[in-house]
Amino acid sequence: MSLTSLFTPVLASTNMIEVFIRCDPAGQIITVGLAVFSVIAWTIMFQKHYELKRLAAYNHAFESHLRDQKSLLDLPDSFRSKRMIPYADLFADAVEAYWRAAAIGKEKGADTSRARLEHAENALQRALSRQTLRYESSMIFLATIVTGAPFLGMLGTVWGVMEAFSAVAVQDSASIKTLAPGVSAALLTTIAGLVVAIPSVFGYNFLLGKSKQLVTELENYASSLADRIELESK
Repeated sequence: MSLTSLFTPVLASTNMIEVFIRCDPAGQIITVGLAVFSVIAWTIMFQKHYELKRLAAYNHAFESHLRDQKSLLDLPDSFRSKRMIPYADLFADAVEAYWRAAAIGKEKGADTSRARLEHAENALQRALSRQTLRYESSMIFLATIVTGAPFLGMLGTVWGVMEAFSAVAVQDSASIKTLAPGVSAALLTTIAGLVVAIPSVFGYNFLLGKSKQLVTELENYASSLADRIELESK
């Protein structure tokens, strides 16, 4: 292995720094902004991945524990206190709505199982919507970075090329040697935009697919929970 190949990454990074220094202030601002967006995007992707993984584990553990119970409507309050678990949140809302409707029905002398079930199902739908928003939180911001980063890079490139040609226009003679530094500096913003957008789009699609899978599992759980409550109320 030659010394040149050994130090190629170092030389390349040094060259990129020199290109960044040659950029005009607008190009430098856009490049730094894209670097900040890259850090934010990676932070969101890692945090969201571990959050979804953790919620899925909590959900499966709670569902397994709930499946072993003979009756859902008479379970102690400890089952309804774990609101941080999406499945537990749906369960708590449904059971509390069921007994709240039963109490009101008894006061008015119109306690029917149908009314209790309707209240429980409505509570399930509200909790389902709330937890769906929880699964999809931060995804809009990540999608904005995916969409906006390439356009910011193109804006910096077009601006830099315009500045490079304007600088050459005032000179007596123009050559590729005088034009190349300005153009290469302008293209740096496009590279920065793609470096931000490419990993982000893969991460966004992966997280979107995972969140949709969890939402589908949540809907199936809500349906089975409604069925169990209906069977026990008869």
